[in-house]
Amino acid sequence: MTQQEFESVLLCSGGLDSTTLAYWLRERGVSFVPLFLDYGQHCAHTERSRLARVLPEDAASRVVTVDVSDVYRGTESRLISEPNLWHEEVEDKDLYLPYRNLFMLTAGAAYAQARGIGKVYAAFINSSHAREIDCSAAFFNSLGDLLKDYGAIEIEMPFREMSKKEVAQLGISLGAPIALTFSCQLSSSTPCGACPNCVERLDALADLA
Repeated sequence: MTQQEFESVLLCSGGLDSTTLAYWLRERGVSFVPLFLDYGQHCAHTERSRLARVLPEDAASRVVTVDVSDVYRGTESRLISEPNLWHEEVEDKDLYLPYRNLFMLTAGAAYAQARGIGKVYAAFINSSHAREIDCSAAFFNSLGDLLKDYGAIEIEMPFREMSKKEVAQLGISLGAPIALTFSCQLSSSTPCGACPNCVERLDALADLA
């Protein structure tokens, strides 16, 4: 199957949400190209290698990696410059990366349109930890309308109104290997357990116990 024959593009990171979305799409018979964006995040190697373990087998073999790391090269964001957690304190504001979600969605839309694919799926959720301007429902709705009107690309975010706990529950019901997923913001190898992503994940899994 050529890329033009796929119905959609899935933005995937090896995290719980996008992994669950991959299994959600498979259950519905929606064909997709798994697209991994290397924007210079210090955990890119871990995220990329994790995809081979967490995606459905057929999808794991066709992951496309796009390197856009020059955009954020040199930034002080701790998403790019990994901190030494033994000696450095990190605040939420240190994890800010300008227009990251906007960049990821438009890059996914550009990739899709260039290959005649009409939909981009993203696993953004209703996060209680998100602070970025481009994380609000209003932003996502406006961007979705813009990309559809100017480019005919539909942005699909089926988990947008769901909590992390609800996504985790769904992932378990679909047989997704959520225990193997990785989404830490501060450590490139071992989850720190303290960053917003880790806290939200751990809270969700604890609620399921």
